[in-house]
Amino acid sequence: MATAVGELVRDWRQRRRRSQMDVALDVGVSTRHLSFVETGRSNPSPQLLVALAEELAVPLRERNTLLLAAGYAPRYQETDLGDAEMRRVRNALRRLLDSHLPYPGAVIDRMWNVVLANDAGALLVEGANPALLGPPPNVFRVSLHPDGMASQVRNFADWARYLLGELRRAASVSGAPELEALLAEVEAYPDVAALGDWRDSPESDEPTLLVPLRLEIDGTELSLITTLTKFGTPQDVTLSELAVELFFPADEVTETFLRHRAPSGRS
Repeated sequence: MATAVGELVRDWRQRRRRSQMDVALDVGVSTRHLSFVETGRSNPSPQLLVALAEELAVPLRERNTLLLAAGYAPRYQETDLGDAEMRRVRNALRRLLDSHLPYPGAVIDRMWNVVLANDAGALLVEGANPALLGPPPNVFRVSLHPDGMASQVRNFADWARYLLGELRRAASVSGAPELEALLAEVEAYPDVAALGDWRDSPESDEPTLLVPLRLEIDGTELSLITTLTKFGTPQDVTLSELAVELFFPADEVTETFLRHRAPSGRS
C-alpha cells in the first residue's frame, strides 16, 4: 500500500528534527494547516509540497515520491548518465577526472557506486578481489571488505569509522532503505565487526583536521586525503545524486609514488 503524503511529510520533518511550528513559519503556512496535511485532513498543493521539500532538504528523488503520493505528476526528470542528452555532462566529468591525473579520482552515485573513474583510481584497488569490483564497484564494499582494500589500509580503524559515518549520514539524509541495508551489510564484515561500537571513536591526544587514507601499495605506504564535490542546483535526479571524489597526496612520498606509477593526463 502506498504511503500517504501526510505520513511522508511528517517522516521527513521528524527526520530533520524540526517542529511543526518551526517548519510552518518558514514555509509561510499555519501550524494548523501543516498539522492537517500530516494527518491527512488536508491535501497539500504541489506548491506547498515543493516548499516543504525545499525547507526539509528532501532529495529530488524523494520529492517526486511526495508529489506522486499526493496525486501530482513528478517534477524532476531522471536521465540515465549514458543517455545522449547527458553527453556534455559525461564529457565534463571525464575532463575533470583526467585533469586530476596522476592522482586518483572517481564519480559516485547515490549508493556510492563508482560510475566513472580515471586510470589512477585503479591503483587503489590493485589488491582487491575482482569479485568485489562489480560492475559497478561500490566504495564501501571495496574499502571495508576483508578481500578488498581493508588488508592494505594501515589505519583501518580510523578510515573505517570515517566511511561508516559517511554511510550512516547518507542513509539518514536520503531516507533510502538501500543505504540502510548496505550499512547493515558492511557492519557484518568481520574486520568491521571487530571494531566494536564504531560510533564510539576513541579520542586522540591531538585533534585531526582530516582522516587520511593510509594505503600500502608495493611496499610503499601512501597517505591520501579526499574531497567530495557535488553539482550546484541540479534539477535532474541523476545529477543531484552524483558526487566527484578526488584524492590528493598528503605527503612527498605519496606525491612521488603517484607521479611515477599513475598515468598522467598532463603535458
